[in-house]
Amino acid sequence: MTDEIHLAFAHPGERAQKTQDLLLDRISVRDLVLTVEIGAFQAERGTSQRIRFNVVVEVCPWDGPLEDDVDKILSYDKVTEAIEGELSEDRLNLLETLAERVAERILSEPQAVRAFVRIEKLDRGPGTLGVEIVRKSDDFSKIRRLEDTPHPVVVFLSNETLGTEYLAQWVDAAQQHERPIIFCVDVPNTQTCDAQHPMAQRRIDLLNWEQNAWVLAGRDHRCVVVGTRTELDWGMRNDQISVWAPSKLILDAVDAPSDLILEIPKLVEWFGAEMDAFAIIAVGSDLDWGVNVQKVAANEISL
Repeated sequence: MTDEIHLAFAHPGERAQKTQDLLLDRISVRDLVLTVEIGAFQAERGTSQRIRFNVVVEVCPWDGPLEDDVDKILSYDKVTEAIEGELSEDRLNLLETLAERVAERILSEPQAVRAFVRIEKLDRGPGTLGVEIVRKSDDFSKIRRLEDTPHPVVVFLSNETLGTEYLAQWVDAAQQHERPIIFCVDVPNTQTCDAQHPMAQRRIDLLNWEQNAWVLAGRDHRCVVVGTRTELDWGMRNDQISVWAPSKLILDAVDAPSDLILEIPKLVEWFGAEMDAFAIIAVGSDLDWGVNVQKVAANEISL
């Protein structure tokens, strides 16, 4: 038990040595401390804290003479780039999510076999809080690279469609489709509260719109509500049926339609262009759509 406790708190390099199945080379990045904004608690929002990274990567040895050529090895830079790349993508709540994505980036390198990723918060209390994960390249073997992912189909579901028996059939079709599917929904029919300030009203209207995304997810567990480009890209690569929660992308974008009154067709078509969609399909909707949007009835289950 003493050895198990020691190993549990040992450096990932020692853990890698104790759990090895094959004799593999290792590279490591130790005690990399970066200041970032991360965390699910309200006290962690709008402020930065120190995060410490320890990463060990087991790699297949190069088959042949190295000739002192950096291009023939998995460079330390690939590890630090994976960390910095994920931190630059989006603000995250969980260290677990960050560790998973860092491991996935590292293990996309051909030589990488297994990765030990430990991330710790240094400023959240008298002790050090952290997570550690171990992942193998096989864990991500079925995940496509983003550049290999087909352009998605954006499917707008009207309120009428959400309330019919055809909804499950549309989700079935999305699950079986060869392209990633991203669902968008209409604004609820319920009236929202009125704000005195136009920008406050815009945010209220966006949040009201997002409620329907959660309604859809509540009616079919295969649909996952996502609000960031990083999550949308991840969903496309992992064959997840995503439901777009519009607030963050619209509020953060510099080129989104700026009308304070939400014009749903315009915003959905903008979103389709942002995602470089293969097609936009409006299901059961009598809204005024552009010429590039295919309109179908709720009972026409066709993607």
